[in-house]
Amino acid sequence: MIRTTLQRNKSSCVGQAASRDAYGLLKWMRRLLRPAVVVLGFWGAAGHAAEVTLTLKDLTSFGSGPKIAQNISGLPADPALPAVDPADESGAAQQLRGLVARGVSQGFDQILYDNRDRGHSTLSPSRFPNLTFLKYAPELVSGGADYGLAGPILVPSLVFGNSSTAMTSGLHARSLVRHVMTAPGGAARAYRDYVSNSLYMYPEHRDHDAVDLYPANWPYTTVSQGSSGSDYPFMDATAMTLAAFPADTRAALEENGLIAPTVQMIMRRNLKGVRTQANYLSAIAHPTVFAWERLQPERMIGQAAAMRPEDIPPIVRLKVVEENFVQSTGLAGLDEHLFTTPSAIARIWRGFAWERQMVVSAAPTVDPNGHALRFDWVLLRGDPTLVRIEPQGPDGKTARITVNWHDAFVLPPRNGTDGEALETSRVDIGVFAWNGRSDSAPAIISISFPTHQLRTYEAPAEGSARLVSIDYDAQGRGAPYDPRLHWSAPWVDRFNYAADGTLHRWTRTTGEAQEDFDAAGQPADGSGATYQLVLTPEEPPLLSLVREDPEN
Repeated sequence: MIRTTLQRNKSSCVGQAASRDAYGLLKWMRRLLRPAVVVLGFWGAAGHAAEVTLTLKDLTSFGSGPKIAQNISGLPADPALPAVDPADESGAAQQLRGLVARGVSQGFDQILYDNRDRGHSTLSPSRFPNLTFLKYAPELVSGGADYGLAGPILVPSLVFGNSSTAMTSGLHARSLVRHVMTAPGGAARAYRDYVSNSLYMYPEHRDHDAVDLYPANWPYTTVSQGSSGSDYPFMDATAMTLAAFPADTRAALEENGLIAPTVQMIMRRNLKGVRTQANYLSAIAHPTVFAWERLQPERMIGQAAAMRPEDIPPIVRLKVVEENFVQSTGLAGLDEHLFTTPSAIARIWRGFAWERQMVVSAAPTVDPNGHALRFDWVLLRGDPTLVRIEPQGPDGKTARITVNWHDAFVLPPRNGTDGEALETSRVDIGVFAWNGRSDSAPAIISISFPTHQLRTYEAPAEGSARLVSIDYDAQGRGAPYDPRLHWSAPWVDRFNYAADGTLHRWTRTTGEAQEDFDAAGQPADGSGATYQLVLTPEEPPLLSLVREDPEN
């Protein structure tokens, strides 16, 4: 590989930076994007980062998996270059310089930075002169391998990066993280990167403003509040945290695939408002999306620099032991399993029941140093009167989770910083491992509710609450819904129960017309019918009732 200096990107990389304090974000970014300086006393070298170019010849394919760049890694640090642009006199920059100069921290030795928006929101080459920039050869650029979500190419080295982009038009417009959450195989790919020492940052871009549109929460990526450029402070803080690890600690993290989980823990543990372990084991530390104003880079650097190999936390891995979420339910017969990955599980409530259960085990979790583990199961989001978490055994390795139906509800002002409430239709449960030295990053179990449907449940004199009616006509009411996950239908169903509490039949109202259906959802007059989803490229899915031809 050839070490070369990069030319500074002339663009501001600010875009439309939609943060709650846009002026503050712009000030931060201007500091990071200050013009490159010539560093005197370092062999006359300019303080510019190096680059490694990935070519088609560097890629190896194994079956249907990703292409692997087996021999690509960051370049060794040049001791003649500073750790941070000398023009930056911030507390975090001075702290990191001192740690690297004293040999406490390894610095940017062999760390790769992967910008995936073609310079739209990128670190300045002068910001961290020993950071290696990953570049893509023209044949890969022409195929889009350098753009958007990470994942098509796996670089089995320490990599962090970003793409300040989104899907901004069409029926499926959404942020890149909501895209990967709702795309087949997307969660598995995100987990693969997470345990391969890769950590990427993306903006939420309109998916987390008045309403949280994400169907799940996870630790696999960092999502920034805002649009273009809002990821920049997270890139900067992540870079300095990675550089702050001592060499032996970083080697142990890389060997165990724990770079990304540990950096996620450090970021969350040092957010503003998170001072104690109790704070960390609560919702305040684990939102779906992070506001840059809550970052505290100096604390992040300090925790990384103080971490010893014997202190590194494990990654929590989960397995579902039993559950009553099923593969086909509801009128459309859709799957309730959005994804099941070791550190994030997501379910979509599609059935009619008032109550659902899961038994989940963290038994696959192993501490890298063999320490005994204690597990904490924490309700991060949801109504505590409607969620019961019952840990099993003295170490809490397994838990039974019982959840009742949730209507859409409003969270308190986001992160306690900006005075705005946030509507959500999701329950999140975090699972944490404590090894006596460090808390782990969370594994997260999410259950999302189709609250574009208007459901009414009522409790009989005895027994559990039961469904009384569903208004499926989201389109008629103008209620939005995710077209990848949900559908609308132009009717309201009202349910009738027998004396023993079993569903007897229901009455469907479509406009002015009414019709009775049996408990299986078939017309009560005995004529057969099926339900079919009407899918078009331009319109959200609609469910239709297709009656069978009695002559066939």
